[in-house]
Amino acid sequence: MTFANASVAGARPKSLQTVATDPDYFRIKKYDLSAGRAFTQQEADLGLPVAVIGAEVVESFFPDLDPIGREVRVGGIPYRVIGVIEKQGMVFGFSLDRLFIAPYKSPLSRVTNPRGDITGMVVQTATREEMDGAMEDAREALRGFRQLRPGQRDDFSLETQDQALSFFDGIKSKLIVFGTALPAVGLVVGAMVIMNIMLVAVAERTREIGIRKALGARRRDILLQFLIEAATLSLVGAALGIALGFSLAQVIAALTPLPAAVAPWAIGAALVLGAGVGIAAGLYPASRAALLDPIAALRQE
Repeated sequence: MTFANASVAGARPKSLQTVATDPDYFRIKKYDLSAGRAFTQQEADLGLPVAVIGAEVVESFFPDLDPIGREVRVGGIPYRVIGVIEKQGMVFGFSLDRLFIAPYKSPLSRVTNPRGDITGMVVQTATREEMDGAMEDAREALRGFRQLRPGQRDDFSLETQDQALSFFDGIKSKLIVFGTALPAVGLVVGAMVIMNIMLVAVAERTREIGIRKALGARRRDILLQFLIEAATLSLVGAALGIALGFSLAQVIAALTPLPAAVAPWAIGAALVLGAGVGIAAGLYPASRAALLDPIAALRQE
């Protein structure tokens, strides 16, 4: 599979994922067609310039038109569209519907494999137990195709679907760890900053606290006042962070193929977590303010 520019009359060229392969590719990949058909073995053996395209190619080149029987040019060669693959969606922000598939012996192979090499091979077995034998057969075939001597190491790699899934699971687990650790560090640092700010506020407002106590304010009133101030401070910071995250997601979605967005539940969770961190960080300064002796506080200059 490789990327190549494709075009039709009256439309701007588009970059497509091109695949030159055999008819079994559709069965192995379990592609269902929404229109037309896949190319036959006879068409593949003859290398006819026919193609099966993805849903996004149809939207780009043939909006409101039936693409079957129309031409798409890739590498300057016209291909007749004979089928359309059902919409596949996206993976990691990359579209699976920007596909252009033609026979391996068609002129498209000069685009996907300019050196005449095999860049990829997909093998399917009837049972899982037969996979090891199929992998060895594929290894021998590739070594023979690349003329590797018995003592030479493989200059290619073989990977099963389970190995690929375990690789992505490993990446997912690392992302979860980093995604949890980094916000946790940020929360700890933010809590320390809020605590220091509130301690400074208590020290600077000692006389105010003494006056309030002399006028009848209870300890819980003073405690509640400073807890509300700490929670408000953290909520303002959380709101600014949400606004920044929302703006960054919009920029990423506009400039890249990644489907970045801020979920509504994440906004509520951020506000609740911010308020909780503010209350936890302001508890010690608020308790110090509530325990101040009013007489000593009134003497404070």
